[in-house]
Amino acid sequence: MNAALLDITGRPGDVSDRTVRNLISGATRRPIGRTRRALEAVFRCSLRDLGFACPGTTAPPEDPVRRRQFITVGTALALTPATPARSAPRRLGVSDIERLHRRFADVVAHDHRHGGQLVIEHKASALADEALSLQASGHASQRVRKQVYASAAAFRSSAMWAAIDGRRFEHATGHMRVAQQLAEMAGDPYIKFRIWSHGGTMYRHMGRPSDAAAANDVARKLGLTRQDPLFASLGLARQGAIHGAAGDGTAARRAFGQAQDAMLRSDPQAPRPVWMNAFYDQAELDSLALTAYLALGDFERAEAHGHRCLAALRPHMHRSKAIATTRVARAQLEQGDVEAAVASAMSVPADASVRHPRVVGMLRAFGARLESIAPATAPARTWNQYAHDTWRQST
Repeated sequence: MNAALLDITGRPGDVSDRTVRNLISGATRRPIGRTRRALEAVFRCSLRDLGFACPGTTAPPEDPVRRRQFITVGTALALTPATPARSAPRRLGVSDIERLHRRFADVVAHDHRHGGQLVIEHKASALADEALSLQASGHASQRVRKQVYASAAAFRSSAMWAAIDGRRFEHATGHMRVAQQLAEMAGDPYIKFRIWSHGGTMYRHMGRPSDAAAANDVARKLGLTRQDPLFASLGLARQGAIHGAAGDGTAARRAFGQAQDAMLRSDPQAPRPVWMNAFYDQAELDSLALTAYLALGDFERAEAHGHRCLAALRPHMHRSKAIATTRVARAQLEQGDVEAAVASAMSVPADASVRHPRVVGMLRAFGARLESIAPATAPARTWNQYAHDTWRQST
């Protein structure tokens, strides 16, 4: 309930253990205000459906079946379980942190494979709540407590990224707000970098390059970009993509040149968070350059970076491969190489072409542009038939 209130109001909730006990026992029959909003958000139904009286109405007769259902579901979903209040609190330690890190690595792996799926967003958000409930379940040193907050922030940042990738920008903004608060409590510069860097990408996709540059600048000004050139490289590469979206070719080329230099200076063996090691390398830098030059209309240069990206992508980067392939197809189409463009677009894996929101949108835009550039041609007919069959099977 407290996490729900943080999402809804932007301020931490103050629901206590006593509040929950009164709700379950029936002592509270007519929840009001923040308690009502939190209950309806957590259970995704009205107070009446939970067996409570709504404000301004007389209390209904007690429905024992509804009450039992509420207690059962509440026990399963409660973010602050009552068990610790009845038993001696345990001490949180390194094993708890390691378990959170393993689950975070699983979220990152699923994101690279499937990307943008609502189930990934919900899973990451639930794991953030689970990490916060762990905080309330026992004692911990300051160092361990900060690591738990950092894990919760990391999970929220993954939920944010899944929402960005799925074009659910309102959800992404909410996750970002919560993730920022958790990152501040953790005092972890790495997760702060991830959140603000994601923020820059989110605003770029929303068509707000000024906000994108401002958010990305927050990430780039963190001290770790001076300590590790690889973080500086990522910040610069994303800045280059933002310049591309804003139509500033000179600034984009300068940023990508600096990003490449910083990457060459970085130590590949330096210790880094799992999310950084999992995705940022030469292939990702070229992918961002592909994005920028496509936006700038420099299609030949965009295609060159696209082929470099595809040649260097690691096997687990399924989503990145689908996105880069679709962009290469668009760059080829804009250069008049229609047959190659259609062949590239048809090589996008079928699961991504029907399930990944960003890829689906890009392929539909490709089809519309193909119809504009080369209507009624053999490649256009081939694509139209392929697209019809592919998307029909997905419905």
